[in-house]
Amino acid sequence: MKPLWKADLGDGSYRNPILYTDYSDPDAIRVGDDYYMISSSFTYVPGVPVLHSRDMVNWELINYVVREIPFERYDRPAHGAGTWAPALRYHHGTFYAFIPMPDEGIFVSTTKDPAGEWSPMRLLKEASGWIDPCPFWDEDGNAYLVFAYARSRCGIKHRLSICRMDPDAEYLIGEPVLIYDGIQTHPTLEGPKLYKRNGWYYIFAPAGGVPTGWQTVLRSRKILGPYEAKIVMHQGNTEINGPHQGGYVGTPDGKEWFLHFQDKGPYGRISHLQPLCWNGDWPFIGTEQNGDGIGEPVTEWTKPDCRDWNPAPIPSGDNFNETRLGLQWQWQANPKPDWYSLTSRPGALTLFCLKNPVHENALLWYAPNACTQMLQAPSFCAEGKFTLHGSQNGDFISMGILGKQYTYLALEQHPDELCLHLKHGKALEESNFEKACEWEEEPCTLLKDGEKNNLEEPGTVWIRIWMEEGARYRYEYSTDGQTYQKIGGTFQASAACWTGAKFVLYAANSQNTASDGYGCCKYIHFTAE
Repeated sequence: MKPLWKADLGDGSYRNPILYTDYSDPDAIRVGDDYYMISSSFTYVPGVPVLHSRDMVNWELINYVVREIPFERYDRPAHGAGTWAPALRYHHGTFYAFIPMPDEGIFVSTTKDPAGEWSPMRLLKEASGWIDPCPFWDEDGNAYLVFAYARSRCGIKHRLSICRMDPDAEYLIGEPVLIYDGIQTHPTLEGPKLYKRNGWYYIFAPAGGVPTGWQTVLRSRKILGPYEAKIVMHQGNTEINGPHQGGYVGTPDGKEWFLHFQDKGPYGRISHLQPLCWNGDWPFIGTEQNGDGIGEPVTEWTKPDCRDWNPAPIPSGDNFNETRLGLQWQWQANPKPDWYSLTSRPGALTLFCLKNPVHENALLWYAPNACTQMLQAPSFCAEGKFTLHGSQNGDFISMGILGKQYTYLALEQHPDELCLHLKHGKALEESNFEKACEWEEEPCTLLKDGEKNNLEEPGTVWIRIWMEEGARYRYEYSTDGQTYQKIGGTFQASAACWTGAKFVLYAANSQNTASDGYGCCKYIHFTAE
């Protein structure tokens, strides 16, 4: 399987981004010769993906920390909520994931093996608006937690606080101490990661907002401050906007790096890797390009360690030959076993045409049983083969691109015909992601009762999505898998709530009535364009 995006240039160097995928708010660590990274996932489950690498350029997706979000609210899509920017640390033989949920509090999950079973999310602190936690264990045995605040929940967006923590991360001790207020010079201060070097405490914290901000570093001789601040990386004269929030990692040969994201709109927050060095006990990230003394992101650089490491690409396409879904797939809410099957019709993903269990309308935006994956390249072609076994009028199976504005092409059962419907939808209010609407273009009739047709078998259609750079895309369909026809116009993909656009598979009944119908997806294939 060829990757849709290749960062390794094959000559000992790499290009940015290292991952053209929405691994949002990444944090990374090294344990021995291995690097691990986790990221946020919001309402999508399984959540908090775990990636592994030996060179920080070529990554493999190995697991998820969160198999189920332990609140009934997440049995339905909770756009904009869920698992936000986590932190990953390794302490005394245990891996810790600290996971904020802005409406519920700070949670912890642990494991001995990042590719194995993670413990269920355990509440460390119930709180509204506490986000982006990062633990720190000091040499004297004391433990601390640094965190930021979400303006959408508590009206604060520019402060960082630290609280004492039980060394086993079972509870917090005392009240938090405000250690920095960036209201004047570092607004929207968030994503803190706490380190210690040469007797200095350092907090790497992005500021200025996701699309146009910069990377700030705070330092102090005392963990509770006072802290002084310095901008250590910004966009400068590059095309890499808002370069910030990530993890500071050292390699076995003594080199140091910073892994961070760039907001790429419909593609989400894609991952970059920057060289890091020190000057007067301040980090310098990237390279000097415009004479202002602040680092700018690099587009190409020498690989860390130059190791011979060729992992399997992060999966995208799927022939559905396994008994479990591939790691590339995430649901729009806590998954339920009655939504799908990989064993009832081997070699296909069966999606059941369900009545929406949590909403009166069968809109994709409201669908917990929407099966999604992240985009992995700026341009690609996605092709799927679908068969509909309708039981009720309105049963359908579909493929599309999901965001605040979205489309999907549905193969739908009508009383006396089988049709394709190109459906459009959008979230209606920026402040209330629960409201959405859908509409459709004139349906295309594929087969009327009693007619002969060139379908491979009744109810089968091939669908393609062609995505071009800039996230504009269009649909094609075929009834024989050979000759394709365009349907509809060209659409602009859009981001979802704190995430990039998603590729999506979805089956339901358009009238939102109970049905025994189902649709089968024989395969999904992605090719780079």
